Amino acid sequence: MKQKDLTFVALYLALFLVLDYLSAQIPFLQMPQGGSIGLGVIVLCIASYHLGIKLGVLTGVLSVILQAMVSQFFTSPDFALLDFILEYVCAYGVYGLSSLFPNYKQFYTGVLVTNFIRFALHTVCGVYFWSVTWAGSIAYNLPYMAATCAVAMLVIPVIWPRLKKIVK
Repeated sequence: MKQKDLTFVALYLALFLVLDYLSAQIPFLQMPQGGSIGLGVIVLCIASYHLGIKLGVLTGVLSVILQAMVSQFFTSPDFALLDFILEYVCAYGVYGLSSLFPNYKQFYTGVLVTNFIRFALHTVCGVYFWSVTWAGSIAYNLPYMAATCAVAMLVIPVIWPRLKKIVK
């Protein structure tokens, strides 16, 4: 990995941490049993568009380590390793695949697909690890994941074309 790439990964991780922390401080962005409208997702998708798939996935996975350092999910009595891998490592790592999908003018397909994959992961985990019905898991995860996707779909097409001119 080049020093420049390492610096960008660190920058994106710092931005992710700030936006993730900000999301956690705004009560109406939170779900009662976990999950929130994630502003940090914007940064993870932009990291993929800028750095490519490999470094984008790395940034997403490393973001989980930062989340673990500042949050309480390791102290939960309900903590299960497979659930953690699916709901955190895979769910945030998948944002690194955003650049794999084509964009159609201002419509960023990668943002939509990766948010859908994350929604699917959370829904499956809700059924298998939290003993919720399929309808219950969908009803719980859909509002905040749809809102996260909508925010990212609105913000990324505004930011990325301008940022691309600067970082390339």
